[in-house]
Amino acid sequence: MNVGYLAGLIFVAVFAGVVLIHELGHFFVGRLFKVEIEEFGIGLPPRMLTLFHWKETAFSLNWLPLGGFNRFKGENDPAVPGGLAAANPWVRLAVLLAGASMNITAGVLVYSLLFTQIGIPDFNSVKLYEITPGSPAELAGLKADDIVLNAGGEQITNDEQLRSIIRSNLDKPLQLTVQRGSQVLKITATPSSKRTAEEGALGFLPGYASIPARSWFATLPYSINVTFSQAYHILSFPAQLIRGSISPEDGRFIGLKGIYDFFRQAVSRDVESRVPVAAAPSTPVEPTHFTLNLVAILTITLGVFNLLPFPALDGGRILFVISEIVLRRRVPPGLENTVHAAGLMILLAFMLYVNVMDFVNPANVVFP
Repeated sequence: MNVGYLAGLIFVAVFAGVVLIHELGHFFVGRLFKVEIEEFGIGLPPRMLTLFHWKETAFSLNWLPLGGFNRFKGENDPAVPGGLAAANPWVRLAVLLAGASMNITAGVLVYSLLFTQIGIPDFNSVKLYEITPGSPAELAGLKADDIVLNAGGEQITNDEQLRSIIRSNLDKPLQLTVQRGSQVLKITATPSSKRTAEEGALGFLPGYASIPARSWFATLPYSINVTFSQAYHILSFPAQLIRGSISPEDGRFIGLKGIYDFFRQAVSRDVESRVPVAAAPSTPVEPTHFTLNLVAILTITLGVFNLLPFPALDGGRILFVISEIVLRRRVPPGLENTVHAAGLMILLAFMLYVNVMDFVNPANVVFP
């Protein structure tokens, strides 16, 4: 199958899946607290057909395969008995939190699956996964699977530290101490200022070293750690942009086309890594797992984004519920609905802008 078509199918399935997981969280917790749900939709309207009814809920299949939705009874009207707006504020809070919680839980599970395949990451070490042919790294004698122990006299514990040392030594000999199997070697390489940011001054792909996972359960603590680190990284984006730690181009929002571009490159790299090299078909190839990592990032991002305290998002609705719990007084429903309607219009305009910019000024998506 053509890689572009495969990437498109995976993109639609994953995007629909992470949205559906989010909505299932709302559904299960709503049903747990006996909040009536009139419809649970698979895909987005217009409706294709009604699959079946369960209790008071109609399960529908819709034409746009981009996720799903819940239509809660009395979602915005507290005068409707048995509906969401009429429920206890603690119940509403639980229902609103459930969607993002499901996405974050899914992120943990995807990372666990990833770590069972590639091993548990050692966050205090840096391994070289790829060496670019003809690069300063290759000319100096560095090889894939080398573990960098020391660079420029500093013990190396993470790849950002290594990148910083390399940037500080452009066009100057830099001594590296690496572990290759049971050997410890000293290698001198010269980072080049003439190479682009995508190529890298030395020309290698760094990452964490890893140790084989004893079991799936052994990966869970690391998966939880990585998931919440990813969530923190997303939440700290604005501060990093203000400090200049991230360039505006790297911190820009992307729409459906931008996400698809990421999936296309991820799937392409993963497929290529599993095809034997024609010149050496018997040479072992280390398969990449960019797509699985991207699935985890997407579901975590969706969960965190929905918790932002902006009207119309779950986080904006949670803000109103928390104020009700703290002040013991509810904001008038008409005012709250107006705020959420205005927020929704702003969000739709922003999403339109982001998706148009994906075509006018496509994000520079380059996988190493």
